[in-house]
Amino acid sequence: MSLTLLLVQGLNGLQLGILLFLIAAGLTLVFGVMDFINLAHGVQYMVGAYLAAYFAAQTGSFWAALALALPAALVVGLVLEFLVFRHLYDRDHMAQVLATFGVILILNDGVKLLFGSAPLQVPMPAALTGGVPIMDGLLYPHYRIAIIAGGLATAALLWWLVERTKVGMLIRAGATNAPMVAALGIDIRRLFMVVFGFGAMLAGFAGVMAAPILSVEPGMGDNLLILAFVVIVIGGIGSVRGAFLAALLVGLVETLGRSMMPDLMRLVLDPSAARQVGAALASMLIYIAMAAILAFRPAGLFPVRAA
Repeated sequence: MSLTLLLVQGLNGLQLGILLFLIAAGLTLVFGVMDFINLAHGVQYMVGAYLAAYFAAQTGSFWAALALALPAALVVGLVLEFLVFRHLYDRDHMAQVLATFGVILILNDGVKLLFGSAPLQVPMPAALTGGVPIMDGLLYPHYRIAIIAGGLATAALLWWLVERTKVGMLIRAGATNAPMVAALGIDIRRLFMVVFGFGAMLAGFAGVMAAPILSVEPGMGDNLLILAFVVIVIGGIGSVRGAFLAALLVGLVETLGRSMMPDLMRLVLDPSAARQVGAALASMLIYIAMAAILAFRPAGLFPVRAA
């Protein structure tokens, strides 16, 4: 692999890591604070992308679509929390898994009914077309750099909210000992609603940012949901810092592994076998890395400390 391709794939891995963080941050807070397994979190990423496609078609502006899609994603998340999820908080994990899987099926069929099964495209904002020269004859797209910058800014804002505000203090306390927070007079249901709505908006934001570079289609969040669960397990359930670092790790391993493994296999196998074996190993790298990390850190890299 050339240095140029390695650099490009490294940036692509960083971008994937940022998108994974936006999804995993809300997921890890919901799981850590509420002990609630939400398989439908990936669908909220899809909903954000479809909202961006709808509002972009109506307004003709990506920026207007972004401004409208974020509060709309928040509202969708709060409606789901009110109608479905709050009735599952006291149920066991199996009931939560089955119910949220049902939500996945309903919303996937719902977007097919409203928008059809054909993939939709969201136009890239004109201000972010073109690219930045990173080597002679090589441009890296402005929009992908904007995704990285926007994700890093969101990560910094989320760190400030969780670590430096009263709401963040309650979220951290809820992740450590939710019954004690409730015993101190805090409305734990309202805290759950805030956490869930904020997590849905983060996932929707990831969908909006991904819409111009990916096809907007039913089920687009399913694969990312699997990777997001890997992220929160590696980073430590309930840890935003762990989710951020683990997301970058997963994004880089996933992207570089798929690019490099076939080339590495050619060192010991013929080209045809190398492609097949390399592709198979590349799809396993994330889970091999997760198993290796959990063997030494069973609670993840940055577990939330119990009180």
